[in-house]
Amino acid sequence: MAGALCTAMFGFVSAGAADAQSYPTKPIRLIVPFPPGGINDTVARPLAERMKSALGTMLIENVSGAGGVIGATATARAAADGYTMLLGSAATHVIGPLTVAIMPYQPLKDFRSIALLATGGNAISVHPSLPVKTLKEFIDYASDPARQLSYGSAGTGSTGHLAGELLRSLIHAPGLSHVSYRGGPAALTDLLGGHVPVVVSNISGQVFDLHRAGKIRTLAVTTANRSTTAPDIPTARETVQGMIAINFFGLFVPARMPQSIIERIVAAVSTTMTDSAMIELWTKAGLEVFPESTPDKAHRFVEDEVTKWSPIIRSLGLKY
Repeated sequence: MAGALCTAMFGFVSAGAADAQSYPTKPIRLIVPFPPGGINDTVARPLAERMKSALGTMLIENVSGAGGVIGATATARAAADGYTMLLGSAATHVIGPLTVAIMPYQPLKDFRSIALLATGGNAISVHPSLPVKTLKEFIDYASDPARQLSYGSAGTGSTGHLAGELLRSLIHAPGLSHVSYRGGPAALTDLLGGHVPVVVSNISGQVFDLHRAGKIRTLAVTTANRSTTAPDIPTARETVQGMIAINFFGLFVPARMPQSIIERIVAAVSTTMTDSAMIELWTKAGLEVFPESTPDKAHRFVEDEVTKWSPIIRSLGLKY
């Protein structure tokens, strides 16, 4: 029996090594759980393109809905063979699990973290027709109890939604209500058209370009510090104490994936994250890049974000 056990263990190790040596043998899906055209694509597409040299073809698959939960669920339920990965974020790994009443996955149990890629914040933007030019003026305007004002976000449970609800609670604006869109681009399109007066969206190069062109007016960003690519835009916390809400982007895989394959993916990401052109692209999009992340660092980062946001979300009563 002992001999059989040793044989079985040897066979398992050999199979794992064989998997690592032959992997990959077909294209890999990188699921982006939001519609095309937003900041998630800005992160995912150059990453997938540059990982080809190490892992072969990577196909971007936008699986949107429910604030990122649908795409994340598809990844968690996929075969743990290395051919499905997720560009995860605060929406999929923190906000969704804390706000969705019945979650189909547990982010720290059903996924393995590969790397934290970058972090970013949200931009609080208004249509130019709104008679406010600063966040302080917006607060005075929105805090009028007789005024009903709506703000759009990338969807219920998105980082923009959570940042908007945090702002609403901090400035005591009960008349400020949320409008859910299917992704940030759709919300920005309606802001440009004047169909929604306010949008809280991920910081992106597109948002900064629209602001500079005068097509929208970005009042503040929700990061701890001003963006290096748009230093003229103040942080929200300069006006509202405690108004910090960041997003993050990381690479995640189904939890049951063999360690040998995970190590291949980690090595590929580590090499890819030395690409200076990609880092420059992400930086210009308003992101802070983490080129030296590890699976353990990424896992601890997600744990810390869950710990930070849990009491805030409970206090806001966000549960859907």
